[in-house]
Amino acid sequence: MKPSEENDSFPSEPKYRKVAERLRNEIGAGAWGPGEQLPVERELADSLSVSVNTLRRAVSRLVAEGVLLRRQGAGTFVRAPEPPPGHGTAPGGTAAGTASGGTRRLIGVLVPSTTYYYPRVIDGIQRHLRGAGAGVMLASSKYDLGLERDELRAMLETGVHGLLLVPNLHLMDAPQAHVDALADLPVPHVLVERRPTDPAPDDPTTFVMTDHAGGVYRAIRHLSTLGHRRIGLMGRHLTGTGEMIARGFADAARLLDVDLVEGAAVRHGEWTPDAIAEYVRFCARAGVSAVFCHGDRDAAALAVHARRHGLDVPGDLAVVAYDDEVAEVGDIPLTAVSPPKEEVGALAAQLLLRSLDRPGGEPTHRVLLQPRLVVRASCGARSASRPRRSEVPA
Repeated sequence: MKPSEENDSFPSEPKYRKVAERLRNEIGAGAWGPGEQLPVERELADSLSVSVNTLRRAVSRLVAEGVLLRRQGAGTFVRAPEPPPGHGTAPGGTAAGTASGGTRRLIGVLVPSTTYYYPRVIDGIQRHLRGAGAGVMLASSKYDLGLERDELRAMLETGVHGLLLVPNLHLMDAPQAHVDALADLPVPHVLVERRPTDPAPDDPTTFVMTDHAGGVYRAIRHLSTLGHRRIGLMGRHLTGTGEMIARGFADAARLLDVDLVEGAAVRHGEWTPDAIAEYVRFCARAGVSAVFCHGDRDAAALAVHARRHGLDVPGDLAVVAYDDEVAEVGDIPLTAVSPPKEEVGALAAQLLLRSLDRPGGEPTHRVLLQPRLVVRASCGARSASRPRRSEVPA
């Protein structure tokens, strides 16, 4: 039954004060840690058997008291305690999730998206941080540079002890200048799935990311061992990894002596159905027998258009995808390069906590993790009737 003011479970007046008291007690008991987001209004009001209006007044009271923090467009969060003077610079020896003053550590995590690619990275981050007793403040920039700046500022104002950042370097005019400026942040940070674009030899930035070029090479090498000599690329512009994938493809084609037909390596900001259909027709004319696609959805669409054009997949056109988010769910399960997303997130979180434990004493880490190649039916390794997955050895 929908709650209302008349059936609120807090009979004493004013009701919102009782709700505020209960929320305050639950926060004190650890129901939500510092920096963690409260449930959405309707869900929280229903759990307390009060109206949304009563809940809003209670939350406003706790915001005024400094218990909660409202962030425009993001939600309501438990405010982190004010860090002690010089936090983040004390010597090590504390518990992994605890700051030198005994405060539970709060780590800010800023990603471009929470709907594609990054959910598994976030899972790895949260699993490690929560296992270490640290709190997590998560925000998304939605690939917007202005929002990225605002979210970063809000995290620092909230009092995070460290930051895990996925900056939108591919959208910036001066990406290396942005990376350099991050060194002036008042708390330690680690880049996740990003690296300095033009670093000095002694660049101090710690980063953890997938070796995207290595993953592309592994895929092209596999296609080459299957006898494919003319291999195409359906790439993308304006993505965080688009340039790395394109360079990786060019390097792999050169090292593996792939016959690069003019017009076979194409990149778009977005692949429309018409563009994919035209690319299929080009492959048929030019004798391109395999295509590496930057993205599962583009690869699945390519397979559909190839079959409409009368091409057998994988008999006439082999397809390999990059990402492995939804590669195995189509009519023809797609062979895919599978980045180690959870491992990237977990290792980045581990390195950040280590830097908090050993400020000034932890060396810079530059970590590249190799992706796997998951072989399915679309690359000619087995018939489409047997899409059982396996892995190609390194």
